[in-house]
Amino acid sequence: MNNNTLYRTLYLIRRFEETVLEEFPRGIFYGTTHTYIGQEADAVGVLSSIQPEDIVVSNHRCHGHFLANGGETRALFAELMGRTTGVCGGRGGSQHLYWKNFYTNGILGGTIPIATGMALAEKYKGSQAITVNFLGDGAFGEGVVYESLNMAALWSAPILYVVENNHIAQSTSIELNLAGKIAKRFAAFDIPCHEITTSDVLEILTNAKEIIQEVRNKSVPRALIINTHRFGPHSKGDDTRDLNTIDTMRLNFDPVEIHGLRLTDESRQEIENEVDHHIRTAFEEALADPLPTITNNLIN
Repeated sequence: MNNNTLYRTLYLIRRFEETVLEEFPRGIFYGTTHTYIGQEADAVGVLSSIQPEDIVVSNHRCHGHFLANGGETRALFAELMGRTTGVCGGRGGSQHLYWKNFYTNGILGGTIPIATGMALAEKYKGSQAITVNFLGDGAFGEGVVYESLNMAALWSAPILYVVENNHIAQSTSIELNLAGKIAKRFAAFDIPCHEITTSDVLEILTNAKEIIQEVRNKSVPRALIINTHRFGPHSKGDDTRDLNTIDTMRLNFDPVEIHGLRLTDESRQEIENEVDHHIRTAFEEALADPLPTITNNLIN
């Protein structure tokens, strides 16, 4: 995947999420939403190395994973709006998507047993598909995570656990909610774990590609911890961090800017213009799509 293509996907996710936050106060989206602003390189870097038959299991912060995996922008907007043209016909909303081999679940920690079971199912079927499971640092407070890691290690599940450690669980910093080191949680089950601290999509892509090959070739569980940064609130407005802290994050760790510097000014502007038009068109088309018909029929 060339630099222009990578940048287009990074910028697409950024503009989608910014549009969601900008438009949410109008009341056109249903439920809540958790944006991916600042973490775009994680999804793009990891999912650039998977195969079409591979399975991706995401969590509540899933828009970036969906778009990086090739999901349609208009369908995602429509899903958040509750429209019949949405990814799941408007029934899943922001956190619960199902499309091809892509699945999400809004229950904290609830994706890990699902993803582990899917990986084992592919192993027993004899396919070459692996499973990629995205989870956050906050999920390590859930006991089912450790039960799943135990099974994955015992039964050699072909799965890559991608931990997006943004160091804050909702509004609580990691220093106040997690004892010890995340890498040692995997070590306890003899699952090799690689940890990187970067917002550079190329660095993530290089590391993920090597680990994904190992998972596939050896049919084993592996973990990749990406120390990353969430620029936006946990959901829509629950952010208690100092604004200067967020500004510093944006200045030093913005994945869109980091990769954008590799492009010529002309190429970058062309991509941004195309994506801005695409986002606006997809949003307006989704907004014009039909809502489900509500009937008064009762089930006896």
